[in-house]
Amino acid sequence: MLRVHSIESFGTHDGPGIRLVVFLQGCKLKCLYCHNPDTIENSGGMEYEIEELVKMAIRMKPYFRQMGGVTVSGGEPLLQAKELIPFFKRLKEEGIHTNVDTNGRVLNNFTKELLDDYADLVMLDIKHMTEEGYEYLTGRRLKETTFNFAAYREASGKNMWLRYVLIPGITNKPELLHAMGKHFKDYKTIEKIEIQPYHKLGIHKWEALGWEYKLKDARENTPEEIAEAKEILEKYFKEVKIN
Repeated sequence: MLRVHSIESFGTHDGPGIRLVVFLQGCKLKCLYCHNPDTIENSGGMEYEIEELVKMAIRMKPYFRQMGGVTVSGGEPLLQAKELIPFFKRLKEEGIHTNVDTNGRVLNNFTKELLDDYADLVMLDIKHMTEEGYEYLTGRRLKETTFNFAAYREASGKNMWLRYVLIPGITNKPELLHAMGKHFKDYKTIEKIEIQPYHKLGIHKWEALGWEYKLKDARENTPEEIAEAKEILEKYFKEVKIN
């Protein structure tokens, strides 16, 4: 059984091709810019049998073609890594591409088995390049857990994408972008980095939960700021995509 927040058919921003995106419930972080804050609490969501989700994916196979497949996101999907193993195993038996969208904080034996044997792709969310910035954005310390996760994936030789939210005055500083590039410049498994310009589309969800949205005064990026970030990152990564 997997505890699922929601399911999106025909997703086009959660990995290669057209994808079935399964958003799982629960996350240990509380990122200030989270646009799905209703996925954070472990309670909530609905329980789905593995085979029920597999059947959904099989029905979508004609639309997947060569590039598409299934992405698990959240919340933090690897909190349910043990349950994801039989799900991804069945998807692989059906010839369906698998992808994990994660913040990289969970690297236990179940996660390692999932990554080593069944996850074709990992999309790793880089929150911030300093400990102080990471704690400010996520409410948690130990940013190194993300980099340990990245190093583990790199050692496996299997594909990885990075994702990074560009927030004016917080994460878009040139020195942070250069620091990220320098940290990952020798990685062979990183196919691309996806930049998500900051937006406020999730504010109403925070308000509905009765939570304070602390970035309400943050502004969106200018076209010039996005172009500058892309230019910096292109010095280090094969492909830089602006979402």
